Order: sequence, then structure tokens, then C-alpha cells
Amino acid sequence: MRQGEIFRLDDAAAMPLTAAVLHEGIRAQHHLGAQFHASVKGQTVADFAVGESRDGVAMTPDTINLWFSSGKPLTAVAIARLWERGLVDLDAPVAACVPEFAQHGKERISVRHLLTHTAGFRAADRIKDSLSWDQAIETICATPMEPGWNPGERAGYQLFSSWFILGEIVRRADGRAVDRFVAEEILTSLGLNDCWMGLSRERFQSYGERIGWMHLRTQSGLRPHSAWNSEESAAVVRPGGNVRGPIKALAGFYEALLGFRRVNHGPGAGQPVLQTSTVAEFTRRQRVGLFDETFGHTMDWGLGFGVNSNRYGVDTVPYGFGRFASDSTFGHGGSQSSCGFADPTHGLAVAWVCNGMTGEVAHQERARRINAAIYEDLGLANRTH
Repeated sequence: MRQGEIFRLDDAAAMPLTAAVLHEGIRAQHHLGAQFHASVKGQTVADFAVGESRDGVAMTPDTINLWFSSGKPLTAVAIARLWERGLVDLDAPVAACVPEFAQHGKERISVRHLLTHTAGFRAADRIKDSLSWDQAIETICATPMEPGWNPGERAGYQLFSSWFILGEIVRRADGRAVDRFVAEEILTSLGLNDCWMGLSRERFQSYGERIGWMHLRTQSGLRPHSAWNSEESAAVVRPGGNVRGPIKALAGFYEALLGFRRVNHGPGAGQPVLQTSTVAEFTRRQRVGLFDETFGHTMDWGLGFGVNSNRYGVDTVPYGFGRFASDSTFGHGGSQSSCGFADPTHGLAVAWVCNGMTGEVAHQERARRINAAIYEDLGLANRTH
């Protein structure tokens, strides 16, 4: 057995089927390594890492990995906190907060449309990392609506552009940039350390080999994704896909939404990160039965969270939470690599990341197997849900 295949923590023994799937992926060269964390009712049941974070460097539970879109719900919760304070109206036009957004047919798009991926300006997703924040906002605002799109009536997942606008709404409503707001009001306040939406070069360098690399599967095997692994890329504040941290922090975020983790210091110490009613509003089915024109599959959606869509095809729905997840399960996946979710029925919070982007078909199969194994390991696979 090569060094990259040894277990890094005894906790892996508590999840043998899950760990076996992760190790199988290493042998198949789908990824070099993986991180995994799961808790039930706030109690950790497994926190382990397998394989390597880059060639010759062991993956550990403290490795700082790229979450891609699994980090999107952090911005959704930022909006939720401002909604609780009366600073954001979900059904108001985006232009009420960002007037320059009202260009080329986008006047009727609301904050709710952004969060449910029913806004319809996906062409703006082709945003360059080289643009400053203000330049990115200007470019997105100048992008026209898709022809024939009525906001709220069609669905099409947006990778980046709508999340920039949500981040700009946070900045204009609160005064702080979205990365600072998320750091101060969500991550740091919940004790979720070493997580960043935009990692400064100085901090990137100080972490050294704790920075995990993402890899692409090619015909010749896995190779580092040079662009995403660079200091330059890590520094870009991209709310839709550039959060980095140990995956256990993402699981801790979902523990907070389930009510098992609270703010641990500051003015809100001892309080939940969101009111129970707010969590319920943001994670209920807000968009039901619409065919997603990006994913090519019918999917339900909350406000910034995917909601269990097994009803539309348990073995075909992309970026789902596995065949045994309860109907109320909510969360978000990251491009060909990661997943975080909460299953309220079981008090289950899960997050995992595999550092190999192996193609959509292979990744969806990998994700289904991992998420099914989790429930089997925990004895939840045959529970009524």
C-alpha cells in the first residue's frame, strides 16, 4: 500500500464503507486524497483524511482545500442575516439596492430570483479573475437577460455572476465587503477557523503545505490545476466559488444551521447564527419542479441551498445528497469535487472534498456512492424518512 493510501486518523474506522469509497477513488486515480467530516446532533462521528493533498504531501483534517460552489451557502446566510435585520427585502428588485443592475431587461429580477437561480443572465458567468470587484459588478450589470426569460418562471443555475451581485448587496446594505462580513459574522463567530473567501497572498504563503491542491483528471492521470492552485487565484474574492478551508469547517457551518453550534464570542455569543424560522425559510422548497437549464435536470431549490431532489430521479439528479437522504435535506455541492449538507431528520451534518476533478459523470457516481455509504455506516440507510 502506497503512503498516500494510509488512513490519517483512527476516526476513519468509524466509517469503513465511506473510507473504502474514498480509497477506491485514489486507486482509480479519481483523486489523490480526500477530507471527510460528519456529526450527528452536534457530536462528531468521523473526522479524517486519506491520501495526499499534493504529490508527496499527506492530506490531513487541517489541510486547507478549495470548496468551489460548496461555499455558496455562506453568502446565502449573509443575506439571511441582513434579512433578519430588515436590511434586505427578498422580493424587492435587485435594482433597489444596486440601481445600475437595472439594465437590459433585468429590472424585474429580485433577490429571491438570484437565490433560486431563476434570474436568467447566465452569460455573465464568463467573468475574468483579472477584473477588480467593481469591474466585475459593472460587467455583470451590463449583461443582458437571456431572450424570452421571465424571472421566476425558468431555472438555470448560475455559477458566479448572481453571487457577485448578492455579495454587492451585502456590501451596500451593511457597509462591509462580503468576504469580511462572512469572516466576521459567520466563520469567526462560529469558531470555524482557517476559512477564507479570498485568501491573501501573505496568508497563503504562511500556510505553506497546508494549502491543498485541486487536480484535474487527464488521459495521462491527475495533474495539478495550476490556475486554481495559484496565489493569484486564491486571493480573488469570488462568493460563488472561491472559499477555502478545512472541510470540517463546512460541516460545522451545517451544524450551526441545525442548531447544534452557536456563536461563541462577541455581541451574539450564545446565540444561533440564524433564527430557526430563518433557516426554515431559506432551506424550504422555494423553487419546485422546474427543469434546470444548466444542469439539464429537474431540481428543487431553496434560497441559496439545493434541496433534496431525489423525487426527480435518485440515480440521475446531479449534486444530490444520496439515495438515503431525508426529503428535507439541504446543502450544496462543489464542482466535481465536494459536498456539504444537513439532514434535519437525523440531525446529520456532513462535508467532504476529493481533490480530483474527474469529469461530471464519474464525479456524480463518486458522490452518490460516498453519500450512500455515509448513511449505511451510520445505520441510517433504512430509517423512515
